[in-house]
Amino acid sequence: MAFALVVGPSGAGKDTLIRLAREELAGDPRFAFPRRLVTRPPSADEDNAPIEAAAFDRCEAEGRFSLCWRAHGLGYALPEEAGRMALAGRVVVSNVSRRVVTEARARFPGTRVVGITAPPEVLAQRLAARARAEDGDLAKRLARREPVLPDLTIDNSGTPGDGAARLIAFLRGLAVT
Repeated sequence: MAFALVVGPSGAGKDTLIRLAREELAGDPRFAFPRRLVTRPPSADEDNAPIEAAAFDRCEAEGRFSLCWRAHGLGYALPEEAGRMALAGRVVVSNVSRRVVTEARARFPGTRVVGITAPPEVLAQRLAARARAEDGDLAKRLARREPVLPDLTIDNSGTPGDGAARLIAFLRGLAVT
């Protein structure tokens, strides 16, 4: 296998569904849920591993990330170990920017993409509830569209458990192929 990349607009609930999947699949060696490296401290909404901007720049220049991208004035990356796990046959699950999907599919054969979505009014409500200053202009975030053809689309406007059940079933299906 390779990566199971989770993408979608801000507020769709990607991190929530990944957290629930990680809890359900804990202890199963076929799955890995690496922490993203982000040039900001972790928060209640996102369990990232912080990295200083200068260290991020240096690691990026040295090719020491499996995948990396910049968004909203921040640097994001998957650690080098994530790529090794994917190439070794594990299902490596992570929330990434839609911008890196093409690169991931080219570098890591077998990569699958799960698109998480919700109606615009649900996204707006969730973003407003987060009240994170780094989210910036919410209207601009909601208007952003980067087309990606996912292998599975989950409408996450229901309960988190419903969306997580679909994600978990998809991931388990990947682990047997």
